[in-house]
Amino acid sequence: MKLTKQLKTVALAAALAAGGTVASAQDKDPIRFGLCFDLSKSYTFISPQVAQAAQDLAMYTNDNGGIEGHPVEIIVRDHGNEPQRGVECYEQLKRDGVFLFNFLSTPVTNAVLPRAMKDGNVLMQSFVGRGDAVDGEVFDWVFPVGPTYWQQAANDVAFIKGQMGGDLSKAKIGFAYLDYPFGQEPIEILKTLAEKEGFELQLYPVPLPGSDQASVWSKVRRDKPDYVISWLLAGGHVVAAKEMRRNGFPIDRYLSVNWMNEVDIKNIGAEDAKGILRGTNVAGGQEVPIVKTMLETYYANGKGSGPESLVRDVYYNTGMAIYSVGFEAARIAIAEKGWPITPESMKAAYESIENFDGNGVMAPVTVTANDHGGGGKTRVEQWDGSNWAPLTDWSADYLDVVWEVIKHSSATFTVE
Repeated sequence: MKLTKQLKTVALAAALAAGGTVASAQDKDPIRFGLCFDLSKSYTFISPQVAQAAQDLAMYTNDNGGIEGHPVEIIVRDHGNEPQRGVECYEQLKRDGVFLFNFLSTPVTNAVLPRAMKDGNVLMQSFVGRGDAVDGEVFDWVFPVGPTYWQQAANDVAFIKGQMGGDLSKAKIGFAYLDYPFGQEPIEILKTLAEKEGFELQLYPVPLPGSDQASVWSKVRRDKPDYVISWLLAGGHVVAAKEMRRNGFPIDRYLSVNWMNEVDIKNIGAEDAKGILRGTNVAGGQEVPIVKTMLETYYANGKGSGPESLVRDVYYNTGMAIYSVGFEAARIAIAEKGWPITPESMKAAYESIENFDGNGVMAPVTVTANDHGGGGKTRVEQWDGSNWAPLTDWSADYLDVVWEVIKHSSATFTVE
């Protein structure tokens, strides 16, 4: 079944819910995806939603004939965000014949990446891991489909430039970030853009785990930046919102990294959060066709892969985006190269994806042999008190600047 066609209508979901019959994929060998995720420690604010989305999408795909007649099997394991456990998970599943992997953790992904490269296995790396891995000429087995943190930060600057009339020469932009590699990653891009556009970049490192931000926001009050771009996680946004209120910084000038979800808004308070901004890689909400389909087909009948509350979370949509692309690549691989799927045919299929958006769940991506990221588009959304309202179209800006940094970084990579 062609995934783009599969995602285009909710009518099929209604037919299923009403008892309509669609052939299941049961009689052919499965397509196996290995999900080695942190389900117990650091990333439990996102990993259950992504895993549940992958399982729901597989169930729906299998109930509708599979991918070119082959069922999808999602194998979920816990690595606890420990690189060695991630490597062990990779090696175990590799012995079992799996060659499609996702680790949803930067430290674990970085630990496994050289092995996957050496083995010639496909590493799905959307929204985590090395920013330079979009360079398909170097990282030929790694597919970080979607924007890197570098590209997202560049797009955030472009948004602020638009809000300030197209001129940043007199602007002050703050950057509040967790003071470890995740938070530090956009700094080089921001410094480069500050030099290019003439704005003053003010850095505000936040010590882990992000609960102590009093001194940061006191400094923001004194510095008076026009906007603050934030690279915080989960409860860090809640603390930041409280400190913004205390220090009189307008919440509609706070532009978050994509890792802000409905739980964070609830903890801030839906009304108190009104006006807050986030850059996003995927469309949020339950009106996205495939998410609505899951709710109407399975969750309305008590048959989902987990709690319905996790479906009502942007991180569930993130999982749908990642695996919609993966399933589409599998479809292309079988359609063009036949069965069995191999790492080589899957790689070629990923590099053949063109203008694919999972019917609106993400920005359209076009993956090539050179660009494994698919274009780097994001958009900015604003919380209106009850929903996230898009303020921009999907776009990628400062591509020349970002790719210069990508090429400079990827040139230093070697497989040991």
